[in-house]
Order: sequence, then C-alpha cells, then structure tokens
Amino acid sequence: MGGSESSKGVVMGRLVECIKEISGLPECQNLCKRVYGNLVRRVKLLSPLFEELKDGDESLSDEQLQSFESLFVALDSAKTLLKDVNQGSKLYQALRRNDTADKFQKVTEKIEAVLSEIPYCKLEISEEVREQIELVHAQFKRAKAQTEFADIQLDLDMAVAQKEKDPDPAVLKRLSEKLHLRTINDLRKESSELPELLITSGGELGDSFEMITSLLSKLRECVLTENPEVGTGECEKLSVKHRSPVIPDDFRCPISLELMKDPVIVSTGQTYERSCIQKWLDAGHKTCPKTQQTLVHTALTPNYVLKSLIALWCESNGIELPKKQGSCRTKKCGGSSLSDCDRTAISALLDKLMSNDIEQQRAAAGELRLLAKRNADNRVCIAEAGAIPPLVDLLSSSDPRTQEHAVTALLNLSINESNKGTIVNAGAIPDIVDVLKNGSMEARENAAATLFSLSVLDENKVQIGAAGAIPALIKLLCEGTPRGKKDAATAIFNLSIYQGNKARAVKAGIVVPLIQFLKDAGGGMVDEALAIMAILASHHEGRVAIGQAEPIPILVEVIRTGSPRNRENAAAVLWSLCTGDPLQLKLAKEHGAEAALQELSENGTDRAKRKAGSILELLQRMEGVDNLQNS
Repeated sequence: MGGSESSKGVVMGRLVECIKEISGLPECQNLCKRVYGNLVRRVKLLSPLFEELKDGDESLSDEQLQSFESLFVALDSAKTLLKDVNQGSKLYQALRRNDTADKFQKVTEKIEAVLSEIPYCKLEISEEVREQIELVHAQFKRAKAQTEFADIQLDLDMAVAQKEKDPDPAVLKRLSEKLHLRTINDLRKESSELPELLITSGGELGDSFEMITSLLSKLRECVLTENPEVGTGECEKLSVKHRSPVIPDDFRCPISLELMKDPVIVSTGQTYERSCIQKWLDAGHKTCPKTQQTLVHTALTPNYVLKSLIALWCESNGIELPKKQGSCRTKKCGGSSLSDCDRTAISALLDKLMSNDIEQQRAAAGELRLLAKRNADNRVCIAEAGAIPPLVDLLSSSDPRTQEHAVTALLNLSINESNKGTIVNAGAIPDIVDVLKNGSMEARENAAATLFSLSVLDENKVQIGAAGAIPALIKLLCEGTPRGKKDAATAIFNLSIYQGNKARAVKAGIVVPLIQFLKDAGGGMVDEALAIMAILASHHEGRVAIGQAEPIPILVEVIRTGSPRNRENAAAVLWSLCTGDPLQLKLAKEHGAEAALQELSENGTDRAKRKAGSILELLQRMEGVDNLQNS
C-alpha cells in the first residue's frame, strides 16, 4: 500500500530543509576543511532529487518513504557533525582528529547505505537528476573507502611541536598554515575559545589543555617572529612591497584579465568576474564570451570554491583582496549623504511615484528604470529607499507606458540577488503575470525576462507556475519579437526544471510551437526549442505529447547536422521517446537514425555519446527480436 501524498510532502519537505541548512553552513576554517567541504558538496547534490519528488505527482510506497526517512536521519547526523567540527578550538580539533575522522566515516557509511536502498529506477524523476544522484552515490561509495583525514606530515609536525621546547620554525609554519592559525587575530580568537572549551568539557581535558596552551604559545612566537612589526598592535594588514607575485591564470577574469574578487559561473561552466559578465549580459549578448556557446540561461552562480582559493592565495602573498561592492559607496567624506546614487533624488522620485498624477508617475518610473539599469550601487540604493512596493503597485496602472516602465524597473532591480526576495514579498508575481498577459509587447517581453530573473531562486519556480505564467509565456513564445521569444523560452526552460511546471507547459500546448521552431531553422529558435524539449521529455506527459507531434524525422536531421549542444539535446529527446516505445524506435530506424547515432557516439559530447550508445543498444535489441521472430 502506497504512502499518502501528505506523508511524501512532509518527508521531502524535511529533506529539502535539511539540505538548505547544510548548504547555509559557514565555510570550515580548520584542518577538517577538506572533508567538511566534500561532505557539504556531496549532500547539496542530492537536493534536485528531493525537489523533484516533492513537486511531482507520483506517490511513494511505505517502503520508499521509510528509506527517505532513514536518509533524513543520516543527513541530520551529518548536519550535527558539520556544526560541531566547525566551531571551538582548532588545536583541540587537531588533537582529536582521529575521533573526528571516525565520525565522518560513520556518517558517510550511513548515508551511502541508505542511498543503496533507494530504487532510483522506480522513481519518476528526470534522466538528468537520476544521473546526478547515481554520481553522488558513487562519490559516497568512494569516500567510504577513503581516509580523507590521513596526513602523515601533520602527525609528525604535531608530535615534534609538542615534544620539543624550541621546534624548527618550518614545523610551526606548516602547522600554522594547516590549522588556519596564520595571523595574530587567528591566535587571539583561538585563545578566546579556551574558556568555553574548559566549560563544555567539564574541566576534564587533562593533558590536552596543557598541550593546547603550549602549542598556542609556540605558534604565537612563530607568527610574531615572521612579522615583528605587527607586535601587539592592531596593524596586521602587511603589504608585500618587495615582490609582485604572478597571478595564476585561473584566478583572472577571461574578460578583464584582472584578479577576480566576485567570481561567478555562467550556464556553460565558465567563470567570470561578476561585474564584467554582467556588463556583457546587460549589453544584450546571449553567448559565453570565452566559448561563444549560447547561454541556456543568464543566471550567475557564485563560485565559492574559487573565491576561497583566491582569498587564500591573496593572504599567503600579502595581497589585500578588493572588497565586493554590496551597498552604496559614498563619494565624499565628511559625513556627506551623497553616494553614486543620490538618495535625495530617489526620495523625490518616490514621492512622484506615489502621487495621483499619472504624468508624474510615468516620469518617475522611467527615471528609476534608467537608474536601476545603470549600475549595481543604484539597484541597492533604490531598493533600500523603499521603491519596490510602489513600483509593484504601478504594474496595475491603466497607463501602458507607466506599466512598461514599472515592470522594466523591477527587471533591472531583480539583477541584485537580495532584491529578488523583496520583489516577490511585495506580491509582484501575480501582477507581473497580468502584464505578461495584457501589457504592450515591450511590457510583456520585459515581464517574461523578470519572471526568468525571479525564477532563478528555486522557491519562486512553483509560485510563478501556479500564478498562470506558463500559458502566457507560451503565447509570447508564439507571437513575440525575436527578443521576446528568447525571453519567453529562457523563462519556460528555467520554470520547467520543476516537475509540476513540466505538466503545465505540456497542457498549455507548448510542444506544437517547439516542433515548428525545429522545422524553421532560419528562425533562430532551434537551440531554445531543443533545450526545452529535452527537459520536457523526462516527464511522462511531455514524452507522450512530443511523440504525438511526429518529431522523429527532424530529431534525426538535427543529430546529423546540428551544433554539438543541439545534437546532444536531440539525442536526449530521442532516447526518452524510444525507451519503452517500440513504435518510436521503429520510426527512428526507418528514418536512418542508426548511422547518425553511430557517428554521434564517436564524435559527440560526453552526454551525447551516452545517449547515442543507449539508443543504438535499443535498436540492436529490436533487431535481435525481429530476427528471432522471422527465423
């Protein structure tokens, strides 16, 4: 007997929340950093599975629910361990690292054991998610067999530092780096942890406390010897004037060739400095500057790993990393309230925005639209001044131009991550959908772009789909300008990552225009159409609707002659159609798919090769069955 929908929702909700908590944990700054980071990274990769199951229509059996309950218990243990190892004395962590290693090993084994019990093949999840979860499971299996804490050099250095009265400075230097106790501030913080350590241990530390205080004293002397000018003063930011280290190529932005301070990843996997790639996107470009591949979406994902590596490199080379701009910068000293974005001017515009004069409202919304487009500081200032709620109100304006300005201003403001939440909390989504349905063509296009921007946050995808955005986006996809069609397509693609929105898109009739785009190669929408079809084909209703549209001939043609990315997506769609459907498989064979797939299996992308190989196996099996029947 299957578990109830409510039970599934509760379990998946708890799993999603647990992973969010783990993802939000601060970066580890002690010798557990690597194993801590690896566990967090692997756990985060499980998120799409729970999100899809949570939003999907499939019910789970009692046995499946029990497996996911067990997984929650294992992940909750992991969360507790991660919190424990990332606080308190770093020296104490080093002394008890074998105990900590055992705990990480047990948690890893526990998670891997539960993942082994979950039958992924029986779950209604997309092929991409299934592949990802199988990869994560393999990573947990490997981690179970590894000893990630093994560090012979650390063991030797700890032993020498404890036994010898005046250890070799090289030993202390290595310990200082390994334990992230590099500066006087680090050592002060370590000292401040000792009283708490005594309290929590109930005074039963024994020899450990003496070892910690002794090591702390030796490390302090080492740091002061290396930087005598620091002393006990506050000036610890030393500049290295005698050398100019070469910046590693991976730390430079491919656009500016400068050291990155806020690296972000685009959909092709390339990393850029946020401000540089944002300028590129704001100029209307839809491709990756380095690879020239079309960007499936324009979301920018922070590259925390690289940012951390750059920070460590800067610290070790005495270079001060420029601070990321997160709020308004003051232009003048002496207490002036003027910034790059004049607060007085914004306040005046807000007054006009909230007046009853349509002309003033239109002019103010237009000004804010331009200000928000200009730079990141303006977007922060405008939001901080409280402009978002009145702009949301103007989405319902009877004046088309005012409505246009308001939705475009919100689009520009939504580029700032924190503004996305403010816009949604102001109740904007239903009004943006209304503009998408009934506004002028420019307003509709910018409404689509705004919905895409907001849908970058996973929690907004369901809300936008439930508000009726998808049929309106499909309408714009069919009748918009070339830019409008692209905006609609990227929004639909991003929303369709969630299972429930796939069904909405299929019911709203998206398959017919997608097939038309494939047939009209000169229309410039082939990339987007195939990307959307590939994601819809992972859903049962999507497969059925695509199959009914007789897509096999055009898919085979794309596999023969398309770009690498389009060939990959066409093969993914064909694989979804042919798996479990002998009729579609027969049609593929009749249209010459075998030769095209053979070539793709040799020269395509890695994913394309896998899909082509799987379809070729299906064709060979079908041929074997036919031969048996005819013999």
